[in-house]
Amino acid sequence: NLRPGAEQKVVFITARVHPGETPSSFVCQGIIDFLVSQHPIAKVLRDHLVFKIAPMLNPDGVYLGNYRCSLMGFDLNRHWANPSPWAHPTLHGVKQLIIEMYNNPKINLEFYIDIHAHSTMMNGFMYGNIFEDEERFQRQAVFPKLLCQNAEDFSYSSTSFNRDAVKAGTGRRFLGGLLNDTSYCYTLEVSFYSYILGGPTSAVPYTEEAYMKLGRNVARTFLDYYRLNSLVERPLAPTPKTR
Repeated sequence: NLRPGAEQKVVFITARVHPGETPSSFVCQGIIDFLVSQHPIAKVLRDHLVFKIAPMLNPDGVYLGNYRCSLMGFDLNRHWANPSPWAHPTLHGVKQLIIEMYNNPKINLEFYIDIHAHSTMMNGFMYGNIFEDEERFQRQAVFPKLLCQNAEDFSYSSTSFNRDAVKAGTGRRFLGGLLNDTSYCYTLEVSFYSYILGGPTSAVPYTEEAYMKLGRNVARTFLDYYRLNSLVERPLAPTPKTR
């Protein structure tokens, strides 16, 4: 499907725009490790989709040990509308790449997911955008609903769609307004500390492996979204042993 000249369906993923949100790096690592693996689902995804991943949008802030800001003292996730190549070089570069892909008739940029960590809420969940077109708004809910089925620590009930002014400069909000109605932009949040299984008292502490598992489940969900399940190679059933 990715032969030269064919239309490319692109999933663009970014992480760690806020340096202190370390869980986002583990989730992103889980996505990357799964996509480059020899897992049958990963092979199908690579055959049908193009994944562009920027795993660390704020490397200088991470290096300095900042919690939210870059070396220059900027909260980069408020400057997507007009990033400076000097003050916000990573945002500027990623935004230029996204615009180039958006203007390329051979490329259909279908997803943008920005990975964060949340300090007060539990589980993984998403923020999405609000659209006047009700059908588009409903279609936007499909991916988080599918992810909720695949990941026990992802909560659709905590997922929300909003258009508050304070988030206007975020990647999710800005690109949601820039891209066309076949593109969906999300912020993927994951708790710093735990997720709930069963009742409200059964909180399970997150581990590095649990974060990476959420990343693997995010990647797997694209198989369901694009209805590619029938293309996954099934392992041969073992031959019954005779006595």
